[in-house]
Amino acid sequence: MKVGFYGHERQYAELKEEIDKNIHEVLESGKYVQGPMLARFEKELMEYFGTKYAIGVANGTDAIYLTLQALGIGPGDECITTTNTFFATAEAIWITGATAVFVDSDPKTHCIDPDKIEAAITPKTKVLVPVHLYGQCADMTPIWEIAEKHNLLIIEDNAQSIDGHGEDFKQGEKSDAVTISFIAQKNLGTYGDAGAIFTNNDKINETVRKLRNHGSNQRSVHS
Repeated sequence: MKVGFYGHERQYAELKEEIDKNIHEVLESGKYVQGPMLARFEKELMEYFGTKYAIGVANGTDAIYLTLQALGIGPGDECITTTNTFFATAEAIWITGATAVFVDSDPKTHCIDPDKIEAAITPKTKVLVPVHLYGQCADMTPIWEIAEKHNLLIIEDNAQSIDGHGEDFKQGEKSDAVTISFIAQKNLGTYGDAGAIFTNNDKINETVRKLRNHGSNQRSVHS
């Protein structure tokens, strides 16, 4: 028996009528980029996760990179993340000019080991980037406590565990932002690629909305 890594053909067959209806709605609207369908999706995502904001972006890598930019991360800064993750987590850090510092994973969860984070913190450390994997979350409670102790920011890389939670936390409750990937092979995959950020942080929301559109938050005005 062969079990595919993802089954979009089967999913499409089951949801064909609904999917086709929404695709035709976009095609007939003439608004193909950041149109009303995106606004609808952001609203539904925001309501589902119970956050103040949800921002759609091109992909999961952009979600991490734009959030780091919104937080002012750049050359000379260090961001701690896990060794067990897809390349894009570190790539997004490197694109800002910052340095990715790697911490080993917990052998039970395969997510970042909170007990090993403090040893990696230096005066240059600005952000912790725990990665949720295989439908489960990194242990955000001790990670959040470490961040509070050292005055660090937290971005949850949630490309592979959408809607995961811990015993005493939901995603987004113990961080500054959560980033998501919707590429085909993720838990909630698209027929292509996409990403999103959900956050309660006003600055992240305002800045990312500009950055995703060449510095503009209104038509033909760029800054």
